[in-house]
Amino acid sequence: MAKSSKLSRREFVAMLTALLGGLMGAAVGLPAIGYLLSPALKVQQKEAWIPLGPLENYPVGEPTLFTFTRTRVNGWERTVNSYGVYVLRKTSHEVQVLSNMYTHLSCRVTWNEGLREYLCPCHDGHFDLQGEVLAGPPPRPLDRFEHRIEEGNLSILLRES
Repeated sequence: MAKSSKLSRREFVAMLTALLGGLMGAAVGLPAIGYLLSPALKVQQKEAWIPLGPLENYPVGEPTLFTFTRTRVNGWERTVNSYGVYVLRKTSHEVQVLSNMYTHLSCRVTWNEGLREYLCPCHDGHFDLQGEVLAGPPPRPLDRFEHRIEEGNLSILLRES
């Protein structure tokens, strides 16, 4: 007996069910896959301008510590980093911004008003008011930040590796 080229009702329902099931699976599955993969595909900016507030908050001739945190997202991993800078306002509009990270082994330096120096409590490094090395093992001066003053507000450029 020759087989008929017409679909039986059972075959039609089976094909229709498979087609509709595939379409519904794709409609739900593709956005879900995109949602799961999107953190790995995002590119985070490597640099950003960080506002430090009004310039008038920083007294002339006295280094002032400013601390802030930045959240970095790498795929599904979220890391919060803490930063500190010393803002030295030399004149009413001349500013220098130094990192408080010691250039020898990354301890945090502090300003000693009595000595008028930045000191590293970990390795006894000494820096002058401008961040230049006075004594100890540091291989270079304190790092400086690029900065800008717009409408009386100070911002620094943070470059992350």
